[in-house]
Amino acid sequence: QVQLVESGGGLVQPGGSLNLSCINSRNIFGIYYMAWYRQAPGEQRELVASMSTLANTYYADAVEGRFSISGDNAENTVHLQMNSLKPEDTAVYYCKMSTLTMTFWGQGTQVTVSS
Repeated sequence: QVQLVESGGGLVQPGGSLNLSCINSRNIFGIYYMAWYRQAPGEQRELVASMSTLANTYYADAVEGRFSISGDNAENTVHLQMNSLKPEDTAVYYCKMSTLTMTFWGQGTQVTVSS
């Protein structure tokens, strides 16, 4: 069974940084799209950043200039470097990987930005 495992979440003060990582427990051939989503309490899950072999890297307006996505399709790993964190970045962060026919989600990692 394919499982995406996220790590790197935690509690950080405003202005701090975190680096989230996601690895696919079963290396899947054909991953072309990798992304990070987040879901705050009472809110819908939203796309934060994505990278694809078919399109340009995307960042949500709220994180543009502060977050950076990187990864390796062949190794099935994706990272999200988060700098200058704000309280409104508090959410559960999920990674997502897709082939042309399948999509995989992680279980989520909590990020809390608070003083």
